[in-house]
Amino acid sequence: MVQHIPVSTTSSHSLEQKMSTSTINTGIVNGAPPATVLNPLESMLTKFGMMTFIVGMCISLPLTLLFPFLLEKMGVYTRIQKEKAALLAGHYCAKTLSTLIPFIHVKVQGEPPLPEPTVWVCNHSSMLDVFVLLAHDDQMRGPNRRPIKIVYWKQLEDNPVTKLLFQQCGFIPVQMADNGHGTTNDYDKTSFRTLLKDTKRAFEEGFDIGILPEGQLNPTPQEGLLPAFSGAYTLAKMARRPIHMMAHYNIHQVWHPTRGMNPTSRHVKIRMYPEPRYFESSQEFIATFHKVVGEYATHGRDLPVGELRDWMDGSAWQAQKHTK
Repeated sequence: MVQHIPVSTTSSHSLEQKMSTSTINTGIVNGAPPATVLNPLESMLTKFGMMTFIVGMCISLPLTLLFPFLLEKMGVYTRIQKEKAALLAGHYCAKTLSTLIPFIHVKVQGEPPLPEPTVWVCNHSSMLDVFVLLAHDDQMRGPNRRPIKIVYWKQLEDNPVTKLLFQQCGFIPVQMADNGHGTTNDYDKTSFRTLLKDTKRAFEEGFDIGILPEGQLNPTPQEGLLPAFSGAYTLAKMARRPIHMMAHYNIHQVWHPTRGMNPTSRHVKIRMYPEPRYFESSQEFIATFHKVVGEYATHGRDLPVGELRDWMDGSAWQAQKHTK
């Protein structure tokens, strides 16, 4: 039986004002974004810049993370202090390198939210996602943002750099078989119990949680999101926290999940939505995620203001339920 959770504490009028203001201030339009196709030379230069950025991360990140690691070993830092310091170190490392090597142009749309305990959800379309989001975390979530732990696929630890970052930051792994992009995930049920325990501890220690509901890289993001899982809803309900949605667009055109590093564009957009939500059911969360994040992730634009407002305040879901 699903426990009823209040849909929202924000009035429709207030939310509509925020949607409208955010749309005007950030230049979000309800039309297709302009085409920006790279010519062969631009593609080659973008690829070179991306590879230089990745090599730079491989060199600078271990050095940057060494300091909090040593402080923990010497007893100066607790484990929690070390994880928070490692997260900040990773952010500043990625931010500095992306500034020095501007191989892509990233536009963050929407205002940073107020810092409150939250479960964050986002689409997933490229191996570059984590570095782009890490580099722009201060723009996305604001200077007073809470530290965040990401739920990730444990096989990503095959890469020594991501393994170092994820383990030093205390990110939370989940086990599943490597079935290939776009196929059904085969999760290890034992790892789910560990995930729930680690997530509960992270909440108690003052961290937010980030999770990618698609569960894997989307090989065809231009065709819409993959089927979403309800894990974010389960974690949010367990912790009595709201879910805050964000979306990114076009990162796969820089580093594609199946075609690899073959840039066809260098313009990336990230959308921060104005209000976190308490969802009444996992079905409502999945439907809202697909409607709101799916529209932006696929087309680089929001739903029309009225429709976006109705999905964000829960009224579109209630209307959909009553028509079934």
